[in-house]
Amino acid sequence: MIRILDSNKLGAEAVLARREDAPDVSAQVADILAAVRREGDTAVQRYCAAFDGMPEGTALEVPMEELFAACDAVEPEFLEILQEAAENIRAFHKRQVREGFVVSEQNGVVLGQKVTPLARVGLYVPGGTASYPSTVLMDCIPAKLAGVREVIMATPAKGGKIAPELLAAAAVAGVDRVFRIGGAQAVAALAYGTKHVPRVDKIVGPGNVYVAEAKRQVFGLVDIDMIAGPSEILILADGTCNARFVAADLLSQAEHDANASAVLVTTSERLAKAVQAELERQLAQLHRAEIARASIEANGKIILVPTLAAGISIANEIAPEHLELCVDEPFAYLGQIQNAGSIFLGKYCPEALGDYFAGPNHTLPTNGTARFSSPLSVDDFVKKSQFSYYTPEALARVCERVACFARKEGLDAHAKSALIRSEEGAE
Repeated sequence: MIRILDSNKLGAEAVLARREDAPDVSAQVADILAAVRREGDTAVQRYCAAFDGMPEGTALEVPMEELFAACDAVEPEFLEILQEAAENIRAFHKRQVREGFVVSEQNGVVLGQKVTPLARVGLYVPGGTASYPSTVLMDCIPAKLAGVREVIMATPAKGGKIAPELLAAAAVAGVDRVFRIGGAQAVAALAYGTKHVPRVDKIVGPGNVYVAEAKRQVFGLVDIDMIAGPSEILILADGTCNARFVAADLLSQAEHDANASAVLVTTSERLAKAVQAELERQLAQLHRAEIARASIEANGKIILVPTLAAGISIANEIAPEHLELCVDEPFAYLGQIQNAGSIFLGKYCPEALGDYFAGPNHTLPTNGTARFSSPLSVDDFVKKSQFSYYTPEALARVCERVACFARKEGLDAHAKSALIRSEEGAE
């Protein structure tokens, strides 16, 4: 049963406390990465057979014809939902597309910034305890809007098979190539490249502890989006909320992972007790009840606060992945939220809307990293270069200043490079 805690009797450490049972897999992952780097596809095939039961001789790459066939194989209603969700995601992320700029001055100086899409991006899509076609849409569509030339998707293939829902989502999102590779070996193949898997510039997408550790270890050779931890939700609610709604939203994250975190912060003891009871009723109805209960008992909590302002302070300290403001007039409080991955406003905006359909991205910072990081966006798939141009006359006006600055740092060659162009006979 979920705990009810009084914030007045808790220290900050107790409020933020979270238990995770993630093992240290750094050594195993390092071995997998080294093997793939050394042996290429041979190692990839071996690990896919060992971990996913992929039959010997199965082609790593999925033919594009299978993606189109998957669109015919899934229910027409689901395909329509995929397409509508994709349009919502596309419409939202289009607003994030940025262009370069040029600052032109009349004194012979031109400054600017050039925005260039990454050439090739790797998209990791989990396929362990569940498949996530939503991840395909959320991670591929911003990349395509950014102008990425090639999006390479890797996903585990249990017994060599990939769920048709994933392949249909890949077709709808515009994925260019799909590979039957999961786990740390997928990250390795994307980071190093093999005979059949092209090397990418960046790897995005969530995964288990092995995938997360592999991304950590290849960072620097390639870029990554983030190290995603278990799912989190914090609901800030007043006494007017429906306990059934609140309990359902808490469980929507608890069912992801036994290490997921579901927290209710409320001013109402009545609501707290009602949600506590409702969680027990709804848990009994879930297919993933065992996982959800483990999450609720390990990391679930209901925190009683004297005021909504105190609740907002706790929310900002926790910096949750998902934050629901289940209050009247939620926009009145939006400006006070400093740290959250994605914010859901009002009593009729469940977090599940963000996971699948609304349009904002669901790849979000976890483990308190919303204090300094942001949801996945179009910006994650571009790089920015800056440029400068000076005429001879413009340089002559400032070269002494540049040289003075350089000498203060003890860098005579820097000073000389600024002055030499104005010296007699420099041409």
